[in-house]
Amino acid sequence: MRATSQSIATEIAERISSGELGPGDRVPSARGITTEWGVAIATATKALAQLQQQGLVVSTPGIGSVVASTTAPTPVRLSTATIVATAVAMADAEGIDAISMRRIAAELGVPTMSLYRHVESKDGLVVLMIDAVLGEDSFPPPSDADWRADLEVSARLQWAGFLRHPWLARVMSVTRPQLVPNGFRYTEWCLRALSPLGLSMESMMHISVLVFSHVKGLAIDIASEAEQRQDTGLTADEYMTTRATDIAAMISPTDLPILATLVRSDDFDLDMDALFEFGLQRLLDGIETWLAASLPPQTSSTA
Repeated sequence: MRATSQSIATEIAERISSGELGPGDRVPSARGITTEWGVAIATATKALAQLQQQGLVVSTPGIGSVVASTTAPTPVRLSTATIVATAVAMADAEGIDAISMRRIAAELGVPTMSLYRHVESKDGLVVLMIDAVLGEDSFPPPSDADWRADLEVSARLQWAGFLRHPWLARVMSVTRPQLVPNGFRYTEWCLRALSPLGLSMESMMHISVLVFSHVKGLAIDIASEAEQRQDTGLTADEYMTTRATDIAAMISPTDLPILATLVRSDDFDLDMDALFEFGLQRLLDGIETWLAASLPPQTSSTA
């Protein structure tokens, strides 16, 4: 018989009551439930919501759903800010797929319908979440007509935000950008940095979107890694260690001599921060070269 959200919740509840899972222990994540029971993500999130409604589990930022302590939760005063903060913490811990109005209501200990007095829909909630996390950082004072330094500021702030909130890259769109005031600040910052160069608005927007796309593209892998680490309990390095034998067997020194040399040397570590910085600098080098060829020397200089 195919598992239901109720049967899954009951089984996890039995693990808790038997002592197999104690206060503070992680329970299967939504993605973990889909793997263990072979159900859809919607069924998994309903199961976790039922456990939260029963007071058996709570969401913990950076960890996921854990067995609740026996101490009764403190009642919360419902507001838009509280709902958004709860949703952000839940997404940080379990990924954006874990977010549902039912789950958030269970976490706050309120009826699901009460959320709609403050948030119009789940899609509307995600927009509020994006705006909230993009508003966490303040821009420093602008540089003295140094477009490159200002674009670096924007990119690094974005990267730091994606690292804090791995789900963020998956929900932000280039082709259908969400209308969030704090997102507009990043675009305005880039346009302000480029405006003294005398470029067309189209060129300035292309540069702004290209920089954002570089950051977002790498950050999507950060989100995937966070989900895999939660599901498997292995870091990326630990995972690669488990596959070392398979990799060595697949990479023949005859057919792939350069890769084989790399594997044998074991001296390459794919550091995402280093990759981000390397890519950012090469992207800005390319823009600088293009500016030098397209504009008078005095306007293309970063000095």
